[in-house]
Amino acid sequence: MKYLSRVEKQVSKPGQRLMSSETPTESPEVPTENTMSPEVPDVEGKVKSSDNPVERWEAGSDKEECLEPMSKRQRKKLLKQKQWEEQKDLRRQKRKEKRQKRKLERQSKLDSSNERNDRKRMRREVVPSTLRLVVDCSFDDLMVLKDVKKLHKQIQRCYAENRKAFHPVQFYLTSHGGQLKSNMNENDKGWVNWKDIQIRTEHYSELIKKEDLVYLTSDSPDVLSELDEKKAYVIGGLVDHNHHKGITYKKAVEQGIGHAQLPLGNFVKMNSRKVLAVNHVFEIILAYLEKRDWKEAFFSVLPQRKGAVPLGEANDSSRHALSGKEDEDNDSDSN
Repeated sequence: MKYLSRVEKQVSKPGQRLMSSETPTESPEVPTENTMSPEVPDVEGKVKSSDNPVERWEAGSDKEECLEPMSKRQRKKLLKQKQWEEQKDLRRQKRKEKRQKRKLERQSKLDSSNERNDRKRMRREVVPSTLRLVVDCSFDDLMVLKDVKKLHKQIQRCYAENRKAFHPVQFYLTSHGGQLKSNMNENDKGWVNWKDIQIRTEHYSELIKKEDLVYLTSDSPDVLSELDEKKAYVIGGLVDHNHHKGITYKKAVEQGIGHAQLPLGNFVKMNSRKVLAVNHVFEIILAYLEKRDWKEAFFSVLPQRKGAVPLGEANDSSRHALSGKEDEDNDSDSN
């Protein structure tokens, strides 16, 4: 009876092994399911779990032995799927950046469109002046080709500035021909399509009434205080490096037409001579028509190489220079 009770206890606890030192003479039948190792269900679980290819692939990456090995195509497919999942946030960020970029481009186009509209609006607000400005090109035979080319560039500058001015003048180019015309035909064939300019072979006296003409020359004793928009102001188209002094003044006197000089000396002190280039005179007149202030017109146009300073400041600096010179003279005399 003792032996049977021990067997019953062992059967009720299958996980325990027989600890008795006594060996039974007759081995009773013990159910095999109770004596099987607990590792068998784990193996079955692995076999069952291997039905999922994803889990099987992940398990195969950790262990070399796999019950059902995956094909190369399946591995590539699973790898792509994994990469797709990992890059989800990156794709979302890229889409956001593209939307932001398109938004900025639309805003940029809108701003540029508004800017063009503003320029067109400004262009519509331009009020042409009735003042006539003439470049006299009758000095062609007094210039060498190098100087003719310089005159051509100055005329180009005059044309460009007049086209974008708030108060463009009635621009005339008279006595056009000779070397100047040949140089323009060779280097600037588009001049024949210029707008808002009258390019004529005739002399200005044949196109404009004598009483309306005023020749602008630095040698004239008369100084302009205002511009009369009913007049036609003539600029001598001559680049001579001061070889023909007073030639424009003499021409105006001989023809019996009005003459005057810009009020440069009333506002500006320059280190160089007061003779200005054709385009400088042209631009100063355009600036005055816009600003109605000679001082502002001069200093908005005159190049720095002219050494132009306001007249008051120039007087102060000249006074200091003169006093310094006197001191030097005194020092030399004392020696």
